[in-house]
Amino acid sequence: MTEIRVLTDEAQFRAHTSVFRRAMHWGPPTDEQWQVVLPSYEPDRVLAAFDGDEMIGTTQSYGSSLVVPGGALVPHAAISRVGVRADYTRRGVLTALMREQLSTLPDPVATLRASEGRIYGRFGYGLAGRWRTVEVDANRAVIAGEMTGRVRMIDQDTADKLLPELHEAVGRTRPGQIGRWAGWWARARDRKSEAENSVTVVHSGPDGDDDGFLTYKASGYEDFKHRMSIEDFEWANDDAWRDLWIYASRLDLVDKIEIDVALDEPVSWLFEDPRVVRTKDVFDEIWLRLVDVPRMLQARTYGSADPVVIELRDRLLPANDGRYRVSPGGVERVEEQADITMPVDLLGAVYFGDTTFSQLAATKRIAGTRLSDADALFAVPQKPYCGTFF
Repeated sequence: MTEIRVLTDEAQFRAHTSVFRRAMHWGPPTDEQWQVVLPSYEPDRVLAAFDGDEMIGTTQSYGSSLVVPGGALVPHAAISRVGVRADYTRRGVLTALMREQLSTLPDPVATLRASEGRIYGRFGYGLAGRWRTVEVDANRAVIAGEMTGRVRMIDQDTADKLLPELHEAVGRTRPGQIGRWAGWWARARDRKSEAENSVTVVHSGPDGDDDGFLTYKASGYEDFKHRMSIEDFEWANDDAWRDLWIYASRLDLVDKIEIDVALDEPVSWLFEDPRVVRTKDVFDEIWLRLVDVPRMLQARTYGSADPVVIELRDRLLPANDGRYRVSPGGVERVEEQADITMPVDLLGAVYFGDTTFSQLAATKRIAGTRLSDADALFAVPQKPYCGTFF
């Protein structure tokens, strides 16, 4: 019989990492690798499934914060290291782990990055945000005009101190963006050290205040040209965003620039020739799980439309079941007839506005009426994007 336990010490954490890595078809961590991974473990947030004394499945969460439509920050659990040993799959182990984790989380919402898209819907996670991978032809990339501020290069030690502060100040403005915990920054620092050629530059405006940064690295070398990958890019205002793109696009010896951006980020319009920007892929990023549905529905703002009553079903957390009247002024639980009926994973899918009720109805994923009002209530001025991998 599967038993779920909370792990508390380093030896258990290391076994947890080994089981997870094996589930991902990787070998156990070396002693050197483990010293890098250890700071990413948070006590009381690490769960494992056991068969007797054997650890057979893993999951954990990180305490964070999440921006919701309207700009409010809510406590958030970043879910990671979800895995089941290959000889125990399809026996309910993952369901037991997910049920225990979701029922004990102190946070009203959780997100994860899905290794397989078909797994997490049955646990109430909905695909709520995607990114667009674009490639810029740096040889033809021309941005008219000059910078309005200044861009400076900083060393690793300075970046380790400054970037967490800058992220808190400028990196949590778009729905879907999250706070980064100490363990995340520790892992990011180690990844940069491994890369050796990772570079960070910081932007400051005319007033001298720092208001943006980007981290990038160059790889490949052919005919004195490199491919540049932008790995982290955050800004407080349009001028900082534009100036940092001017810096990146004018670097010598760079042939191509690759970056993941929000679906609606107007990168192409920066350049005199929009064709220098090519979309290579669109991929899912944010899988959202509304843990406390009433709280999360109250946390965000809504557009202008007549109220809509949504009947919600939540198989793992039945306390969320019920009917909710959503209006421009807020949300309340009601007993009246529902306009739309849907499961919790699809409410997560529409929560950030990445998809709409009408689109889900067209594909027969939900049923109901007054879909245009629901679309208007949940409409957002910006597409969701996180930009933080965990």
